[in-house]
Amino acid sequence: MKDAKPFVIRSYRASDRAAVRRLCCQTGFLGEPIDPVYQDRELFADFLTTYYTDHEPESSFVIELDGEICGYLLGSRRPLLNQLYSFQQNLVLGFRALLRYRGYNERSRAFVRWVLSNGWREVPAAPRRTPHFHINLLPEARKMSTTRALFSAYFAYLYRNGERRVYGQIVTFESRRGERMFERYGFKVLNRARITKYESFHPESVYLSTVIKSLETAEPLTVDVRSRL
Repeated sequence: MKDAKPFVIRSYRASDRAAVRRLCCQTGFLGEPIDPVYQDRELFADFLTTYYTDHEPESSFVIELDGEICGYLLGSRRPLLNQLYSFQQNLVLGFRALLRYRGYNERSRAFVRWVLSNGWREVPAAPRRTPHFHINLLPEARKMSTTRALFSAYFAYLYRNGERRVYGQIVTFESRRGERMFERYGFKVLNRARITKYESFHPESVYLSTVIKSLETAEPLTVDVRSRL
């Protein structure tokens, strides 16, 4: 199409950090802004992005449209380092959330209570020594062509570095981003757990699904990918 807009997929840069954190919060509630569920954007972005942007930036990629970041894939091929960091980070962020608790509204307080009481129970099992990823896209980037190109860039990066499997833990529900969608990209669903934190906000059951893919046939793509929406 002549009026189609080009998108660019490239490696993450340090200058992308603020945009990635902002996008994380814009999509944190089932693809919508996290604010109705949890008002503390700073801690929310810290929890989901800081390891990747600050400690393993070479494993992450972004999508640009008209020069603006409209999606990202934050990845890690150092699972033991990621797990150690996550353990320490959870303690620090949990303490900070408790210090701010009295200043939160009731929905944010309920979110903190859920994290402390049920959050760890509702995370399905995942391979411990396998690279993984975390992906978020704004509506304009939620297309099969952009998602496939973003995955391909990351898979090729892993394959070049000797990795042969990758997994992700994806929030899924019936009307959008169901498990069948990830099967189109070669993933298999290992297991899933029902997430209760959205029960008062969303009419459908919401799950966290662990999906895994073999990289034996990954193509040696370059990092920068150009296509058309």
